This record gives sequence, structure tokens and C-alpha cells, in this order.
Amino acid sequence: MSEPTSDKGTISIGFVHEALVEVRARGIDADALLNQAGISPELLNAPQARVSSEHFAVLWHLIAQAMDDEFFGMDSHRMKAGSFTLLCHSVIHCDTLERALRRALRFFRLLLDDLEGVLVRDGETARVEIIDRLAEPRRAFAYGTFLIILHGLACWLIGRRIPLGYARFRCDEPDFSAEWRVLFSPDLGFGGARTEIAFPAEFLDMPNVQSERTMKLFLRSAPANFLVKYRNSEGLVARIRRRLRRMPPDAWPDFETLAQQLHFSVSTLRRHLLDEGQSYQSIKDDLRLDLAISQLSHSDKSVLDIALELGFAEASAFHRAFKKWTGARPGEYRRALAGH
Repeated sequence: MSEPTSDKGTISIGFVHEALVEVRARGIDADALLNQAGISPELLNAPQARVSSEHFAVLWHLIAQAMDDEFFGMDSHRMKAGSFTLLCHSVIHCDTLERALRRALRFFRLLLDDLEGVLVRDGETARVEIIDRLAEPRRAFAYGTFLIILHGLACWLIGRRIPLGYARFRCDEPDFSAEWRVLFSPDLGFGGARTEIAFPAEFLDMPNVQSERTMKLFLRSAPANFLVKYRNSEGLVARIRRRLRRMPPDAWPDFETLAQQLHFSVSTLRRHLLDEGQSYQSIKDDLRLDLAISQLSHSDKSVLDIALELGFAEASAFHRAFKKWTGARPGEYRRALAGH
């Protein structure tokens, strides 16, 4: 697989496995699609492997074309190729997020037969609940795909990440559930009575800041631009990531210095980051993970050298952080890639 060049982050190989379930069931050549997307089929044998969100987005498009279904064949009615573009056209002139979400959910009801989303506004909390029309719970990937599309679209419309208070899923917990905490919320639950996400209701009153012109730009990079922790490319978080990428990690400024460089007070910078659902530490952790995976996958540098380049004082600290991020130690991750 070629080295990722975007600033969009990485995603678990588990999502690739899930995306291919119905592809394989229908006798479509999955390996051919993977190769076209720039993903080595051998990575499927490495449980801790990760791929760039750009490559996964290409795979998403290829599967949609091969199956004529942008929902990976997970509903009894196809979400035909081009549906997401029409969805964007249907909401682009809504003045508030609440109106856009309600229209988007009506659109989904026309597309899908087995899943239905409902927006509930309850005081200071808003929830999107998914109603199952079938008795048995779906795969987590089905609920997750529905919510990732909806949440990503909502974040883009108001130009900022909407932090989720919690996420609950009716199904069993998937093997790569740590990834779901990144995509949705650290407060994550499985095996409950229903599937839903919750967020502050104040976001529903925020204006739609997009237009038909910006929609065209958005659609060019969708779904890569919301598959991994939606980042507004013009937002403060993206600006900070770009700034940090231009310097070695051991030269990254502390929070107070960063605030001065950006001409903010410390409290104002912290508030603006919280508005985008991030902290300076989470930005640094996300970027270190992307850099670590790139180095482990595409260089012969020792783990110690990579650790030092990433700003860790010693290899053991890097080992602990990487295991927390991916579930594997750096050496295990590299051996899994090399062995397959």
C-alpha cells in the first residue's frame, strides 16, 4: 500500500473487513477492489493494521459502484450510488442544523427499508435514535455507517465537530470497539435496548454555514473528510495540525506558547478547541499515531528511533502509548505487517 499523504488520519482494518462482508457474499472480487483502492489484501491478515481514511473512502466508492449501493448491501433496499450527493442537495438550503437533520432523516426513510432514524429534542439534550424494522440486531457496522454519515454531514453543515455525549448500540460489541470511541464518544455502550447518539441540543439551533459552492468541494473528498473524527479543513484544529506537521514532534510548543503564536489567550484557545470537540492533547495524540503508523509501515527505522522522532523520552513510553492507541505494541504491529 502506498504511503498516506493526506492529513485525514487512519482507520482500523476492521472497518475494511466489515465493508467487504456483503461484497464477498455476492461473489464480487474483493481483492480486486482492495488493490484498486490502494489497500494490500494481505493487510486483512494483520488485526492491528490500519489504512488511511483516503484509501478507505476510495474503497467505499468502489464498493458502491460494484454493488450500486452506498450502504454496503446492509439494508434490504439499496442506497443506490449517488444517493449521498442527492442527500446533500436536499439539505444544503436548510437554515438551521435541526431542519437539515430532520430533512436528512426523512431522506433516509425513503432510501432504506430496515433502519429509520428519529431526531428527539429533550431539553438540553438532542438524540438521534435508530429504529430497527427487523427483530434481530444488525452488525455494529450497519448502525455505525448510518450514524457516521449523518454525524459527518451535520458537522460539515455547521462547520465544526459536534461532540457526542454518548453512543449506544443495540448489537454486540465489535472486536475493534476502541475505534468506535474515537469515531463517536468515549462513553460507549453495546448490547442495550436501542441504538442512539446524544449531543447538546444547542447545536440544533446553529446556522447552516455551507453553500452549493462549498458542497461541491465537500463532495470531492467525502467520505474521507468525515470517516475519521470529522475535521473542518478550515477550522482551528486543522490549522494546528498543519502547523505541528511542519515541525518535528520534539519541537511542538506547549499550550501557552501555542496560544501566543496564534494570538489567543490560553482560555480563549481552550474554549475554541472545545467548540470543535478537541483538546490540544488529543490533537497531538492523533497526529503522533498517524506519524507512528506511517513510520512503522513505510520505513526501516528502529522503534527507538521512531519513538525519539515522535518526541517520546524513551521507547517504553512510546510502547505504552502505541498499545493504548492501537491495541498492539509497535514491534508487534510491524511484525504483523511484515509477516503477511
